[in-house]
Amino acid sequence: MAKRDDEFSEYVELRRTHLRRIAYLVCGDVHRAEDLVQTALMKLYVAWNRVQRSGNVDAYVRRILVNSGIDESRRPWRRESPGLDGLDPPADSGLAAEDRRALMEALAELPAGQRRVVVLRYFLGLTIEETAADLDCSAGTVKSQSTRALSKLNELLTAQFRAVGGPHR
Repeated sequence: MAKRDDEFSEYVELRRTHLRRIAYLVCGDVHRAEDLVQTALMKLYVAWNRVQRSGNVDAYVRRILVNSGIDESRRPWRRESPGLDGLDPPADSGLAAEDRRALMEALAELPAGQRRVVVLRYFLGLTIEETAADLDCSAGTVKSQSTRALSKLNELLTAQFRAVGGPHR
């Protein structure tokens, strides 16, 4: 049991920041993201031996994060808008701060399903098949959601670009 706990603790220590980033990208709120990570880690702990033997712990946790995000978004009290923006500094994506903000604002404008596809496919670099497995949908759904999401992001970012008069570089 001590070995199991040590292995789990080591995994959490190594992956917690990465999991928080995924959760934030999925739900768009710092506090909800932390709740999603805690839920995912509790579920992972219960299934740790089985999941670790399968060798795909990250995929299991991603799926928990996405499914928990879906469950939470369906609860009535989650329809309230968050009141505390900017508490968690954004991850360094290599973009200027203004460009990161524009991207996060555009990402927040996407419907939840499209946002999940974009996060899994383009932020995490999963294949279409891996994304479909994590979202429990077909590869065709991932492709169509990706196309719609990228088109909408392009539209939103182009409008922001024009509004400020050019790139922030």
